[in-house]
Parts: sequence; C-alpha cells; structure tokens
Amino acid sequence: MQYALNHEKALRRYCEDDRLEIDNNAAERMLRLIAIGRKNWLFYGSERGGRTGAVLHSILASAKRNGLNEFEYLCDVLDRLADLGSQAELHQLLPDKWKPKTS
Repeated sequence: MQYALNHEKALRRYCEDDRLEIDNNAAERMLRLIAIGRKNWLFYGSERGGRTGAVLHSILASAKRNGLNEFEYLCDVLDRLADLGSQAELHQLLPDKWKPKTS
C-alpha cells in the first residue's frame, strides 16, 4: 500500500490515459535489440553515419511500436519527402500519425 501511496500521481495518470502501459517492458525489449546489434553497427563509416543510423533505428523502432510494417512505412515516407510542401507537414509522417498514401 505504501508503494501505491508513494506513486499515486503516476498511478492515477496510468488509470486515466489508456495509451499508457503499467510497465516499460516494450521499451526494454526495443533497447535490447540495440544492445544485441551493437557490434554490427560499430563501423558506420563516420560519426555522421553513426548519427544517421541512430535516427533511422529510432524511427523504425517507433514504427514497429505503432504496429506498422517498417519497410512499407519507410518506403512511403522517403517517397513523400520529396513532395513535402512545408516543414509542418513533416509531423504527419511520424510513425504515430502516419497514414498510408492512397492512390
């Protein structure tokens, strides 16, 4: 009971927002993938390449977390980037807001 009382604010937030999970297991699993693949990513070619790789891994992990097919998502976003009208439209391409392009 003392634990619940000490964390009342966080527990109430969890109960009020159905998007929140009670634990961070999903985040831990995503971090595990990074730890396992670390040796494979030692040589990106440059520091800039490493940063680019980190951004791509983060975006793809978010896509996976949102239940998207990462390959379809990435292909569609890369295709749409060339036709982006404004920076504000970029937010619509983030994994939690993305909708597949209709033909």
